Amino acid sequence: MMSRPQSPDRFHEDKATFTVKGSQPDIEAGVEAIRTTLRTLPTRPGVYRMQDARGDVLYVGKARVLRNRVANYTQVDRLPRRLQRMVAQTRSMTIVTTNSEAEALLLEAQLIKRFRPPYNVLLRDDKSFPFILLRDDHAFPRVQKHRGARKYKGRYYGPFASAGSVTRTINALQKLFLLRSCTDSFFANRSRPCLLYQIRRCSAPCVGRIDDAGYAELVRDAQDFLGGKSTAVQRKLGEAMQLASDSLDFEQAAVLRDRLKALTFIQGSQAINAEGLGDADIFALATKGGAMCIQAFFIRGGQNWGHRSFFPVHTAEVAEDEVLASFMAQFYEEVPPPRLILADRAPAECELMAEALSERTGAKVRIEVPQRGTRTRLIQQAQRNAVEALARRLAETTTQAKILDEMVEVFGLDGVPDRIEIYDNSHIQGSHALGAMVVAGPEGFRKNAYRKFNIRNPETAPGDDFAMMREVFERRFGRAQREDPDRDSGEWPDLVLIDGGKGQLSAARATLEEMGIEDVCMIGIAKGPHHGREGREVFHLPDGREVTFPLNHPVLFYLQRLRDEVHRFAIGAHRQKRSKAITTSSLDDVPGIGPARKKALLMHFGTARAVKDAALEDLQRAPGVSKVVARQVYDYFHE
Repeated sequence: MMSRPQSPDRFHEDKATFTVKGSQPDIEAGVEAIRTTLRTLPTRPGVYRMQDARGDVLYVGKARVLRNRVANYTQVDRLPRRLQRMVAQTRSMTIVTTNSEAEALLLEAQLIKRFRPPYNVLLRDDKSFPFILLRDDHAFPRVQKHRGARKYKGRYYGPFASAGSVTRTINALQKLFLLRSCTDSFFANRSRPCLLYQIRRCSAPCVGRIDDAGYAELVRDAQDFLGGKSTAVQRKLGEAMQLASDSLDFEQAAVLRDRLKALTFIQGSQAINAEGLGDADIFALATKGGAMCIQAFFIRGGQNWGHRSFFPVHTAEVAEDEVLASFMAQFYEEVPPPRLILADRAPAECELMAEALSERTGAKVRIEVPQRGTRTRLIQQAQRNAVEALARRLAETTTQAKILDEMVEVFGLDGVPDRIEIYDNSHIQGSHALGAMVVAGPEGFRKNAYRKFNIRNPETAPGDDFAMMREVFERRFGRAQREDPDRDSGEWPDLVLIDGGKGQLSAARATLEEMGIEDVCMIGIAKGPHHGREGREVFHLPDGREVTFPLNHPVLFYLQRLRDEVHRFAIGAHRQKRSKAITTSSLDDVPGIGPARKKALLMHFGTARAVKDAALEDLQRAPGVSKVVARQVYDYFHE
């Protein structure tokens, strides 16, 4: 079996990389750069990257035979216009050889997600999928929502289509199986049951209301439920309720009745009937007006765990089966594939895709296009959802275009902005200060472009919003000037919105003028005379004009939504920074002090400040601390 794409020893790029430099932006120069690469290309599987004169990746592709595939790009007349434009910009290539074409397919998906090239079909999805985690590292496992890397020991169930799907399922697990959802520290410090026990959503293992064996049985029932054995769980609850009723234990029978009701409700609330399907993903594609939508249903254990609509970009002049194949490769780069994938059409190179996904997951993965039976009804439902989601998307896009056109007219902009950057600051009396930037475009928020700026200039006075704004703009646009002075990467804003009045706007404008930037359109958003009342915002322009809108104006609603998003992002980033600061200690920076010695010092002295103030002799008497370490700690705090 091949290694994972993320494995550092899987590829030897230093041994299989060929780089060619060029400078003239024309198709002849591009073809010449490709031909130069062809002279050293092997006849092996691999992945190639087309790069422009600055080294930015234009396109990532894979090949069973690299020499043959790359040679096709020299036949310019046979290429579609999209690829002709790409060849005209190509000035260098990077080649990585692999052991098989399936391995190349997985690496291609990984590189597309990393570089997001403009000539590849892109899965524009900024959020990782949520999972449910039942941890194995505690006597009373906790049920919790999880995103990101799987660093905890336990069982992961998912993916779920949204955080709402996870929350509903966790609520159901609490009602059904009375599993705890509190943190380990909260659990360890309880002396009496919390409110969740009172409302029958937890069995209160923290205070001994249930023993280890009883709680372990609840966990096994939850695992059966999440694994698709809900019928067996239902039968078990029914038998237990009948037994309690026969024993005249009506209180226990009522508890079991409520749990059985919760299970029945969940079974009846499934959006689609996927009984007997096991683990499967269902995909359907719809096209209209040059746009595409891929609708996905996630079935695990015969239960519908939600659905999500995806709108891949850069799909012009790309066949639908190729779009679906590129989507699947990128989608399963983050999500483990199930044993069965149902689609309304076969993706390009279907057998190769199934082989690559099987190699990735370590089990056979089948890709099927149902032609008859109950599975065709599932595909039809996914197709219907795809068509409806695409229609809503196109309607929203049309409305958005009208709003942007009207905003251009009101503010006198040069044209419809493709990239809008919104800025805000967040701090509490000057502490843990940071600046935040969110980015929006005609298609909505671009969350992968969000940035936060830790305020680190020692000359910035705590709470000085103007100085904070100056520092943020110096760093943001200083880097833009260094990395993209010609402004041809699309990373320069067409419009900048600043959450603040004339003062913040003036500070930002003066900062850019000092940097020689005078052509960035800027608008300040400030509360009007009636502070705190929505719809009374005043929009300040650099020329001194002030613009207000009627309370129900669509442009006002749009700008408020942009302002609210930067508020949300700034406050969330500030909370994360503050929480991290609470858990850090001055001992973390002392050389030679690891977690064990840090704990020993804190247990002996009580606080980090006491360690800092301790004499050398006292440090040497601490358990687990040698004379050498004691000297390091003492010297660090008494330089």
